Parts: sequence; structure tokens; C-alpha cells
Amino acid sequence: MDGTPKARRTRRFRSASGGRRLAAVAGGFAVVVAATAAAPAGGADARGSDPVACPTELTAKATCYTGQDANGAYYAIALPKEWNGSLVLHAHGGPDLGAASDPQRSVEDLARWSVMVDQGYAWAGSSYRRGGYGTRMAATDTENLRRLFAREFRTPKRTYLHGQSWGGNVAAKAVEMFASDGGPYDGALLTNGVLAGGSRGYDYRVDLRVVYQYYCGNHPRPSEPQYPLWSGLREDSTMTSSGLRARLQECTGLASAPQDRTALQQRNLDDILAVTRIPERTLESHLRFATFTFRDIVHGRLGGRNPFSNEGVRYTGSHDDDALNAGVQRFAADPSALRDLSYDSDLTGRVSIPVLTLHAIDDPTAFVEHEAAYRAALHGAGRDRHLVQTFTRESEHSGLSPSEYANSLAALDIWVRHGTRPTPSSLAASCPSFDAVYGTGCFYEAGFRPAAYASRVNPRPGGLSWPAMTADQERQWSRVPGVGIAP
Repeated sequence: MDGTPKARRTRRFRSASGGRRLAAVAGGFAVVVAATAAAPAGGADARGSDPVACPTELTAKATCYTGQDANGAYYAIALPKEWNGSLVLHAHGGPDLGAASDPQRSVEDLARWSVMVDQGYAWAGSSYRRGGYGTRMAATDTENLRRLFAREFRTPKRTYLHGQSWGGNVAAKAVEMFASDGGPYDGALLTNGVLAGGSRGYDYRVDLRVVYQYYCGNHPRPSEPQYPLWSGLREDSTMTSSGLRARLQECTGLASAPQDRTALQQRNLDDILAVTRIPERTLESHLRFATFTFRDIVHGRLGGRNPFSNEGVRYTGSHDDDALNAGVQRFAADPSALRDLSYDSDLTGRVSIPVLTLHAIDDPTAFVEHEAAYRAALHGAGRDRHLVQTFTRESEHSGLSPSEYANSLAALDIWVRHGTRPTPSSLAASCPSFDAVYGTGCFYEAGFRPAAYASRVNPRPGGLSWPAMTADQERQWSRVPGVGIAP
């Protein structure tokens, strides 16, 4: 494929601006899923989606479109009635683990970030060509959608990337892959991003996987086929999320009130939380990732090779650290697997456009220390002048205040258009004007600066320098046949 897939469509509509359009959306989001789920993912001229309506948040404010590109990636597009001429390209989080592209994902994301369309920006989001891990693949699918938008509508005045959660990693990777000087992107907004990259960004989940098994011994049980914990789960296992939840409850009583837990359950829970520093409310979701997403990474993407290590890690905080460290499962990464995961997802820091980040200080999923890792990567590459980081007194991962999203996008746009670099204080000062419209609150903490990534996540030997992958390493690895994770 040449990276510029042709849109799948049945007919075109003439827009008010005179540009050619994809199949117009009118009728209800449920129709998108039903109509597009059976569309083939091969030929460029396959049948497009039927018309469906914009989200209720954008009723009468925008015209919406859906489709599927030639690589099989479903997408959604919204064009506001009063378009300011600029485009926001959204990179979604996850990764979702379905085998194929999810036709509903980009539709749901459009509703979730409708505030950007409300602010006058066109919006486009890809569901990516398949589920499962693949940061470069997702970045490429996002770039493909940008090209599709320019071809079907017109080239925007300015194009901004937005990435949330793992999508922050995807968008940051797209910045490095496609936004060199003179490239098609003008700026990027990264919110609650997983910005430490894949080779280090999941180390606390590696730690959780082995610490959990030390205390609980039920994942796997002694009576079940054994497998190395770095693989997350046996490739052929039929375990479900509910089955994993039952084992977690059995060992820790997580879903029970404290007074209803046994003494052993409470001690297990206390030790796991203290050692891993994972919040209790997201313990289950982190364990799911360390189970099912690790299986996808290891078996689905790396051919059974291990990219993870916990050699040299000293676990602390339990009621008996010596016993824990003597008994916990240890392993070293396969160098080729570590290289492939690093090449796919680590960030070199080679940024040449304005990048603004927004992160909840108490994010329980992508810890705020990811921001320290990203700043260190850009500093190591001599590019931190392109970065402004902001933080809020919020405690959720999947969404921040719409007032803050609108404020951040406006500040990024001013930075790009006029060269006025925002500061945490200036963003805190400008937010109330947007909150007067949206009423969802402004929670900036202008003086906050996160501690080093290693202060929260046990560093591996050699894991204190940033970037985790230098630009020179990336160039060298790019010459290795089959390097990275296949699309």
C-alpha cells in the first residue's frame, strides 16, 4: 500500500464550500455500525457507509461522515457548519483488542470530543485497521485519514493532532514520523498520554503481574498449565475479563467492603497496592492490561518473544520485602523483542512543532510521571523548547473537563499562528472564559511539576537515561528487515 488509501463510498455530496464529500451522515449512529460492519476491507472501491446523523451534541452544528479506508480502518469525520478551516486529527487510546477495525470506535470518539467541533474545528478519527498493539500502525492510519480528508474536502489551513491515553503515544509518534519541518502537522495536543513509550511505559504492569502472582498464586493456578508471566496469559487461554475479576476477588476481596474481607485478603491487597503503587480503584484494569494486552503484544505481535524484564528490580513496601524479592518470578527481555517494541512505540524526542500536554495529576491509569519521561526525552534530544506541559487537579484518566480541552486547543492554535508560547499560568488564566460556555470547571495547578518517572516506576538497569530510543538508534533499527510490529 502507498499509505494514501482511497475512501470507500457509495455516493458523494456537494458541500456548501464546494468541495467533494464522503457519504453524508444522517439518520442515527446505530446505523453506522450495522451498515459498515460487513464492508470488505480489501478493494479501494468497496461499498461505503450509509448516511447517519451527527452526535446529539453536534445536532445542527455540523455535518458528519463515516467510511472505511483501503487498509480496512473505519473512520468518522465531522465538519462544523461554521468551520474555521482547521482540522483536529484524533488518535484514540487502548489499544482495543478486537481482531478487526471497530466501526463504532471513531463514532463514539467523535461524540466524546465534540467540544472540538463545537469550537469550529473539523474533526477526524480513525479506528485503525485492526485491534491490538501497533503504535506506528495507528500513527500511519491517522496520517492516512489526514490525506483522505484533504483529498475529499480540502487541505486545512492548519492541522492539529490530538491523542488521549495510548493515543497520546500514537499522536506523539505521528509527530516524529510525519511532522518534520514543512510537514503537514502544525501542532499537537496530548492529553493524559502514555508518553514513556512501550519499552518502559508498562514496567509497573510487569511488576503488578509478578507481584500479584507471588501473593495470589491463582493466575495461573498450580493445577493449570504454567506459562511465563511476561506473556500475560497462555495464547490459547479462554479466560475472560469476568474470570480474571473472580480470581482477583478470591485473592484480595477487592470488590468487597473492607470489613467483609478476610485477614489474608486484606493483607494481600495491602501488599500488592503498596509495592506496585497502583491505585485500588484501577487495580483490576491494570491487571487486565498485564494479562490480555500483554498476551496480544507477546503472542500477537512479537511471535512469542519476551520484551519485558524485571531483573535488578528491588520490590519494597510489603510486610516482608525479603521474602517477596526471593520468591517473585524473574526474567530478562529477549533483545530482539525489546528492540521491536521500542522501535514501534518509544519516542525519540525529535519534535519540531509545538506540543502542548494536559494531564490529570491523579490520573490512576497513565501516571502523571509519564510527563516527566516525555520532557526528559525531548530534553535529551534538544527539543524541549517545543513543549509546554500543563497539569490539573483531576483524578480521572479517560476524560478531562471540556472547558480545558477547548482552552488547550485555543492556546495551541494561538501558539502556532502567532508564535505566542503559552505557559501553565496563562492557560489557567484563559480557561474561565471557556468555562463560562461549558461549565465543566477549570482545575489547573500552574506550579505543579511531576517527579521523575523512576520515582514512581521501578527503573530497570540502564533505564534512567532518556530518550529510551535515540534518533540514531531508530535510524539503525529501521534498516533491519522486519523490525518493529507489523501492521
